[in-house]
Amino acid sequence: MKALKSFTVRPQLPAPLAALDRLSSNLRWSWDRPTRELFIMIDSKAWDEGGHDPRSVLAEASTERLLELSTDPVFLERLAAADAALSAYLDLPRWYQQVAAPNSGLNSDAPAEFDSKNAGAIAYFSPEFGISEAVPQYSGGLGILAGDHLKAASDLGVPLVAIGLFYRHGYFRQSLSVDGWQQERFPDLDPHAMALELCDGVRITLDLAGETLTAQVWKATVGRTPLYMLDADIPENPESLQLVTDRLYGGDVEHRLRQEILLGVGGIRALRALGIEAEVFHTNEGHAGFLGLERIREHMSSDGLSFDQALAAVRAGAVFTTHTPVPAGIDRFPRELMEKYFGSWAAACGISIDQLMKLGHRPEEATEEPFNMAVMGMRLAERRNGVSALHGEVSREMFAELWPGVPEEETPVGSITNGVHGATWVSAEIAEVLSDSVGENWQWADADAWQSILTVDDQVLQDARDASKVRMVDHVRDRLRSHGLAQGRSSSELEWVNTALSPTALTICFARRMATYKRAALLLSQPERLMRLLLNEERPIQFIFAGKAHPADELGKELIRQIVAFSNDPQIRDRFMFVEDYDMALARSLVQGADVWLNTPVRPMEASGTSGMKAVLNGALHCSVLDGWWAECFSSGSDEDSAPGQSFGPNGWAISSAESIPDEARRIELEANSLFELLETQIVPLYYDRADSQKSFSGAWLTRVKENFRTLGPFVGAHRMVRDYVEGLYIPAAARAAQLSSDDFAGARTLAAFHSRLESEWHQVHVDRIEINEDVAELGAQRQVTASVALGGLDPSEVDVQLLVGHVGQSGELEDTQTVLLQVHGHEDEQHLRYTGTAVLSTAGRMGVTARVVPRHDLLEVPIEFGLVAWAG
Repeated sequence: MKALKSFTVRPQLPAPLAALDRLSSNLRWSWDRPTRELFIMIDSKAWDEGGHDPRSVLAEASTERLLELSTDPVFLERLAAADAALSAYLDLPRWYQQVAAPNSGLNSDAPAEFDSKNAGAIAYFSPEFGISEAVPQYSGGLGILAGDHLKAASDLGVPLVAIGLFYRHGYFRQSLSVDGWQQERFPDLDPHAMALELCDGVRITLDLAGETLTAQVWKATVGRTPLYMLDADIPENPESLQLVTDRLYGGDVEHRLRQEILLGVGGIRALRALGIEAEVFHTNEGHAGFLGLERIREHMSSDGLSFDQALAAVRAGAVFTTHTPVPAGIDRFPRELMEKYFGSWAAACGISIDQLMKLGHRPEEATEEPFNMAVMGMRLAERRNGVSALHGEVSREMFAELWPGVPEEETPVGSITNGVHGATWVSAEIAEVLSDSVGENWQWADADAWQSILTVDDQVLQDARDASKVRMVDHVRDRLRSHGLAQGRSSSELEWVNTALSPTALTICFARRMATYKRAALLLSQPERLMRLLLNEERPIQFIFAGKAHPADELGKELIRQIVAFSNDPQIRDRFMFVEDYDMALARSLVQGADVWLNTPVRPMEASGTSGMKAVLNGALHCSVLDGWWAECFSSGSDEDSAPGQSFGPNGWAISSAESIPDEARRIELEANSLFELLETQIVPLYYDRADSQKSFSGAWLTRVKENFRTLGPFVGAHRMVRDYVEGLYIPAAARAAQLSSDDFAGARTLAAFHSRLESEWHQVHVDRIEINEDVAELGAQRQVTASVALGGLDPSEVDVQLLVGHVGQSGELEDTQTVLLQVHGHEDEQHLRYTGTAVLSTAGRMGVTARVVPRHDLLEVPIEFGLVAWAG
């Protein structure tokens, strides 16, 4: 039966321990080791069994134990130090206040407190946040990334506030049937028992196809960063609406649409109800994209803007990050559902449903096609990015048609490579090594500081790695044992678990979402070679797999079943295993203890892939297809990669990719061959290289580990990532928003009018003729160019005529182009203007030229932003 009324009973803390409540309420404990150690001192068993949750530890602590600690001078001294450290962390200026805040247009206050008098926040929207396993509001990489983003923003003092949903059942807990088939269960979560605070008196309402949904708001304090989560499971709603926030990524298409409306539209209304005035709105993937529609409606109703003017104002301060390298991974909603849920919005904004659908359609797409959330994200933000350099290229190809006539390489989608929060993921032992060598601030240290890792004593580094590995072995054994008992196996049947895994054997881990493109079972494609490796007692090797498949992903579940079936062989079950119920605690254990982190995606379908980043920060070596972040970070160690006079070794291994092979079976064979050749001829021999007989470890292996740290340490951190966002996107977006909103949105009104004028006149713009001497030229020579250009009703001041000069490729395309601005020199006739300029022939070979016309306006930051380009010919 359900309780009619509910309430929270908090533990009674003795006065000397009062600070424990404050420390447990701020999720900074999830990455602050001294604070975690305090709660472990209270009751280590409760810490482990309660999911590493300080609130759980306090709830389980007996009155006698608390009274005992209240007179323990050692505990009280550590408590006082942790409390003082939290105060300093919250109040003292950090990187943002010292470096980035001046003239940024964003809030520069130190505390994480925003109200109506504190304008200038960055609002960060995401459907999931992985802060800690004690607050299970995440499913995988997107949520873990969002959590690391918040933590790094907090460390750097960035004025960021986050918006998400609170799911009463979170994401599913995974178990396996006896035959290895994934089973899901969705536990009930009690927000009152978590490090969450209900925002009293804060309620938002929104219309869902004629029904009124009311949501309350929970606040999680993540260091200096507030995270607000909307919750529909309240008595004011009918049961059907209470279920809107039941599960993360659950339900049918309409259920997902309702969740995304609450996240986007409701999220904006929550900010207003909380009195938070954001300047920049960052949408982490398309799920929260409807926030742009709500902001358009607000500007039209409150500021008297037209739809086009409101659209210009909204785009100015918006940042959209895409994480999806394949169209199939993007949320799309049928027209009938969009009309059902947004018909009243369109009417209020004075536009038709066709106009609404156009925001989520590619050019020339039929109005009946589903509404694409990523397309809307691109259209409603002036700043857009992928999450690795390669993913930026893939995204420019995926979305190039949104800017007709613009070359793919000029598509205005950039990239900021993801990063991970070091203090969350790095073991205590490795963190000590890094602090002693790189410096206390190793998480945001520059490349010069990371050079010092090369001076670390091999034995010191090996001891740190060994400690993490022993912990991982114990953790995995515990999980195997508990999961086996849960399946009904007897203790005697599980006797083998006591000796499963060796702390000295080469350990390779594969842990991530079990999606087919990640190819967790690539090793199984050549079982004979795999068995030879596993049964080599002289050079033992062991594999640990973990990960969840989406409940609706039958192919992903089949991958798990295949791995489990292979692992059931008694010959190898102690060295080849799948560990169920992958969560942050297991992920932390694996990335800290692995020797090699394996990644085998189908290139280029891995947008970034941050699990490997966590592993390399712990001294694991990365072995991966050159996809995602590894495509830009792998170093072969050749002299070309080094400074003059230096020669460094490789920082990991690259699995060959046969993406040009159309036959999937042949591609799998070739890429599996590459992986096994690396294992057989490089990875295993290097790990067991005992050239120095006095050492129990491989000095050559540790040399590569140090090179891994030296080259990757400065780059893979979330602090680098957040600084890139602040300097490259947030500050420019804030300035842009201010530019278009000042003086009663004069800039937005002017820019919208200019865009409208271009749309009506552009069909008359064309380049009809280019004249240039085509004789053979000497290198360094100059050639005069003349172009005949028609502008229709546009004035020459409203356009730029550009000459592009470059090499002519095999297909006739210009390559490595340089752009020369042509100048108008009178009329050729009534319809045409003469433009002239000079092309400098700075390289030898077959050269070519063309010309184009693009819009020009003081308020237009990127000339091709509107997708209006008139090319010669």
